[in-house]
Amino acid sequence: MPKIGEQQGQIKTILLIHTCSIKEKFIFQRLKKLGHKIICLNKEKNWAQNYVDEWIIADTNDFADCIREIKSFLVEHPEIKIDGALTFWEESTLLVSKITDHFRLTGIPYAISKKVRNKFLFREFCEKNNLPTPKYAIIRKEEDLASLGSKLSFPLVMKPIYGSASAFVIKIESEAEALETYRYIQNNITSHPDSAEWLNFEILVEEYIDGHEVDIDIILQNGKIKFHSITDNYQTNEPFFIETGGAIPSSLPEKEQAILIELAEETLEKLEIQNGIIHFEAKVNGNVAVPIEINLRMGGDDVFIFVKGVWEVDLIENAVKVATKVYIPKIHKAEPKKYIIDKFFLSNHSGILTNFEIKSALKHDKNLEGVHFFKKIGDPILVPPEGYEYLGWLNVSGNNALKAKENLNRLEKMVNYEIAKFDQHSSLGKTIRKRSLSFAAINTNLLLRKTKLQKIKKLSLENQRSLHIGIVGNDYQDLEEDLSLGLTSGRDVEKTLKERGYKVNFFDFNNFSKAFRDLQKNEVDLVFNVCERINNSTLLEPHAAALLDVLQIPYTGSSPHTLSLCVDKIRVKKLLSYHGIPTPKWDYAYAPEDEIRADLQYPLIVKPSNRDNSFGINNDSVVTNKKQLEKQLERIIRELHCQALVEEYIEGDEYEIAIMGNEDDDLRVLPLTRSIFSNLPENYWHIYPLAAKLKKKPYDRIILQSPPKNISKSLGKLITEIALDTYSILDCQDYGHVEIRMDRNNNPYVLELNPNPSINQEDILPRVARITGLDYGDFLEEVIGLCINRYKHQNSFKLTA
Repeated sequence: MPKIGEQQGQIKTILLIHTCSIKEKFIFQRLKKLGHKIICLNKEKNWAQNYVDEWIIADTNDFADCIREIKSFLVEHPEIKIDGALTFWEESTLLVSKITDHFRLTGIPYAISKKVRNKFLFREFCEKNNLPTPKYAIIRKEEDLASLGSKLSFPLVMKPIYGSASAFVIKIESEAEALETYRYIQNNITSHPDSAEWLNFEILVEEYIDGHEVDIDIILQNGKIKFHSITDNYQTNEPFFIETGGAIPSSLPEKEQAILIELAEETLEKLEIQNGIIHFEAKVNGNVAVPIEINLRMGGDDVFIFVKGVWEVDLIENAVKVATKVYIPKIHKAEPKKYIIDKFFLSNHSGILTNFEIKSALKHDKNLEGVHFFKKIGDPILVPPEGYEYLGWLNVSGNNALKAKENLNRLEKMVNYEIAKFDQHSSLGKTIRKRSLSFAAINTNLLLRKTKLQKIKKLSLENQRSLHIGIVGNDYQDLEEDLSLGLTSGRDVEKTLKERGYKVNFFDFNNFSKAFRDLQKNEVDLVFNVCERINNSTLLEPHAAALLDVLQIPYTGSSPHTLSLCVDKIRVKKLLSYHGIPTPKWDYAYAPEDEIRADLQYPLIVKPSNRDNSFGINNDSVVTNKKQLEKQLERIIRELHCQALVEEYIEGDEYEIAIMGNEDDDLRVLPLTRSIFSNLPENYWHIYPLAAKLKKKPYDRIILQSPPKNISKSLGKLITEIALDTYSILDCQDYGHVEIRMDRNNNPYVLELNPNPSINQEDILPRVARITGLDYGDFLEEVIGLCINRYKHQNSFKLTA
């Protein structure tokens, strides 16, 4: 077998375990700058391709598999001699120990690593070895919570025994909160991206430790501390212990710093840890210091920048030296080169990044040590209880602690960002739950679409085509163009499905009584619901779906609840506003004399609140003063007999986002359609009145782009995410499209959702489906398949949303 562990001067061949996230790219850059050769053990090749010399692909959760693959690699590459193994990823510290044990490399023995990595075993070790430790208990099942109050004193901290980065570390004040928090962790823990690498999901509960929290970064070689540095951590955001920032060097009194170093040294000695770069977390309160936990690798995030900037000590370079047995003389700290302070970019709520700007002057400022922003416009951000993300951090220096703080206050103003809040399923949480933990899994699924439902196979195409399809629609062959505008006759659907071999019957709801009798007698398997009106009223459209529910006939498209909701634009606006979906500022009037909000800024657009297809909207619907507003209110309320919706007019392009699907496993967004109004005459507002829907002049000058040209990926992603959230909030089924208007600064505003939109061959949905390769027949069969899949998920007919 090839030898490993041989030194070859100062340039080393390193077995690096796990690439970490792309946020740690600087580690690879530094290793390559030092000239080292990187053999990377990872589950797959990824972003680190440009830095890795050789890959070993293995399941990093299967230690035996990893060792087998390393052996195979060495046999295949006898010319390669591995000098040492290390990781910068917390979840891989146990694997590194297994590898260093097996190949007799310098490292921390697995038996010791397990005691440290497992928070319960670490507390047990501290207690047995007379090290300071809070009272604690392990929770393996919900029943273990019953005796918690008699054993421990509140407040308590609950955390997974194998967690990392403060994920699911939560302060609790009472037994009721303990139960709620335990259930929250159990229901959500597997959604954390690192949880697949945790050995189990048992929970540790310990008494809350008061005091100043610090990080101690240590270079340990041959059992001796060669270097140490203390960083003060700012107060975390409780109850979730979200890190907010820190400062180095520590401003704690020398006595307290000495107590902390003595605690770290004693703990590492009793653990019999001889070699490693150690990140030691502790709290100190006067003469008492207590270890929180120990990370057997270099600290994450900005620890490298802190230590390198203040003490000119390179933790990455020294990590390689420790792993490859290059002797490190004791590093004596002189006066700090500078003082560094940092601040984490956080959000107060989960949502999507809609605005981000770093002023150019920031990057040229002499006091800037580093600025890192990991999100792009359109990216989701999950904060507790939905997730544990932050957007980045800012590192700033000064020649003393006070000056560093002043510089931070100055430079942080040069970074601006906005997070649009999306919280579709939080209504119960807001009214009856103090911390909304019970609904976190649902919120996370809808916002980031990270949790997938198990797919149920659809019928085979051959079996699907054996279905007897009914089409519920309206026959408009004898009506004038203006009356039938935008209405799906259903005849296109009927003709196309027959051509594909389906048995099809058409039920004309213009003759409702006959259609109802025929439906009762007919043996259709599934109805394609393209009904637009009953008794010549579009307001009765939802009743077609309700009738099918009563008859227990499966049907395509949205439920009566969604259809009736979306007819009422005022209710939709209230719902979207409640959920924080961006929509133009608005008000409504039931009578002409109703007062309209004074803070609405002209121009405004006035439209009927319960009509579709631009009914009642013309160029005069946009008003620029109160007199025009009163005239339009009078017209809509008195003449058209509708309530009036009044919105701020948004000048900009309009996007229609066609969506197909129901749940996370089958939702798909079709190519966007963009309407550009710049070719309209100057005296025409950039809107879609009835005349535009009829393609009458001058609205035939509106430019349609499918897909849009020259828009950034981030803008497209932002529009898509907002549309998907709107689709989900309003509980659209199978297909629909969302209309979004962008202002001149590319800020999005949802105008409306159209469930069960018209699907004639040249309508938006079939037209953009063609871009993806679906012809009209394919599109119709896709809708049928989505409908079948939806009913397979349901235990019974869905009578309400």
